[in-house]
Amino acid sequence: MSSGIDYQFWKICMKICIESIDQGIWDAIINEPNICKHVVDNKEVEKPWNLWTGEERKLAQYDSTTNNILMYSLNMDDVFRVSQCKSANDMCDVIEVIHEGTNDVKRARKHDLIQEYELFKMQHGE
Repeated sequence: MSSGIDYQFWKICMKICIESIDQGIWDAIINEPNICKHVVDNKEVEKPWNLWTGEERKLAQYDSTTNNILMYSLNMDDVFRVSQCKSANDMCDVIEVIHEGTNDVKRARKHDLIQEYELFKMQHGE
């Protein structure tokens, strides 16, 4: 993605690309990452890697694969912005806010466009 201008195009292409590789990878973006936990002394703690099941490792690999795909598809500025994210889900959230703004910003933009449309008048001679 070269700039925020083509963000919507990039977003559609990324979804198609990632789903074509494996639907589980797309699920890693949509859902929170799979954090494997178990109970120790009546407390739920993160499970050590060597105790993960094959299925838990597969789910973790989906998130890692998605992180890899996303990092190689971003421009340098965006890579630095998402480099501290722990999951693909977090990366996508940050990228969306960077290029689309928060929900409040989107709502304000929409309101401004509606107001501009309502005030639009044909100029004399047009």
